[in-house]
Amino acid sequence: MAVKIRLKRMGAKKSPFYRIVAADSRMPRDGRFIEQLGTYDPRQNPAVVTIKEDEVLAWLNKGAQPSDTVRNLLSQKGIMKKFADSKAKK
Repeated sequence: MAVKIRLKRMGAKKSPFYRIVAADSRMPRDGRFIEQLGTYDPRQNPAVVTIKEDEVLAWLNKGAQPSDTVRNLLSQKGIMKKFADSKAKK
C-alpha cells in the first residue's frame, strides 16, 4: 500500500479549507484516509497551517510520500529539513 500525505478539501463552495491527511494513494482526494495530520486554511491572511509534527515525521520515516503542495507547506514549517537531517544521521 502506497501512502501519500496530501490535502483533503473541506468547506463550502468557494470557501476552501483543507485537512492534511495520510491516505492510501488509490483512494479519491476527499475519500477515506488513514490519519489526520493537520489543517491548512488559505483564506486567512496570512494562511494558517497547523501540523502535528511528530506524527508527520513518523509517516515520512515509514515511507509516506507528500504531495507537492504538502511538501511546500512542510518545508515552510521546517519539517522537511528535520526529516532530511534525521535521515542523514542514520
